[in-house]
Amino acid sequence: MRLVGRTAWVTGASSGIGAALVRELAARGCRVGASARRRERLEQLARECGADVLAVPADVTDREAMLTAAAAVEERFGPIELAVLNAGLGGRLPAGSWDSALVRRQFDTNVMGTVYGIEAVLPAMRRRRSGAIVGLASVAGYRGLPRSEGYAATKAAQIHMLESLRIDLRPHGIEVVTVCPGWVRTELTATNSFPMPFILEADDAARRICRGIEKGKAEIVFPLPMMLGMKAVRLVPVRPYAWAVAEGLRLRQRD
Repeated sequence: MRLVGRTAWVTGASSGIGAALVRELAARGCRVGASARRRERLEQLARECGADVLAVPADVTDREAMLTAAAAVEERFGPIELAVLNAGLGGRLPAGSWDSALVRRQFDTNVMGTVYGIEAVLPAMRRRRSGAIVGLASVAGYRGLPRSEGYAATKAAQIHMLESLRIDLRPHGIEVVTVCPGWVRTELTATNSFPMPFILEADDAARRICRGIEKGKAEIVFPLPMMLGMKAVRLVPVRPYAWAVAEGLRLRQRD
């Protein structure tokens, strides 16, 4: 997909990868609707990028707000040709202090936020028989990770949802792209106290995502060492995988 001249809509756009994507898409010639809850940040981002970026505040967990936001983008810039559903909520979940409310918020944001974003753009894309839906998942969705019972589960759900959607929309001329980053320096990762190998800056992540979209990739995974490692561990049987990860944690805590 050539990005120049396209109308794009980015959720989770007030910081991190989302804000970087808005800047990168605008720099590549897109008209961009930027949605998130934090109005002030969105409006500042729009001022920085110029007239081709529209701040459209919306909470991705609110279905009606998402439908309204998409309509506002299309009223200003025309049909949304590229929807980048990026909004996400992290958070560690130690098994010793199980937090059902956190898991619910993660599913509402990461999974249902994606569902509502798809609902907001899919009918018009189907009528036009064109468009691209890009979902931001994570390599955390490939296997269960310690203290990520909620977050990793939402990312696995997104990966499978997007893969199923790709199959169903193939005859309708609509592209579906799954993005699975490794560690990226954002507000979401700023509070992590554990090692984050191969961590990238948000601007770098945005450039990689846009290049992948332009090349027509169905899956965009980066950085390369993280992609190879996480794809490899998917082949490890369940019990050996759980033992190895738990043993690694035990040794690290002892050190």
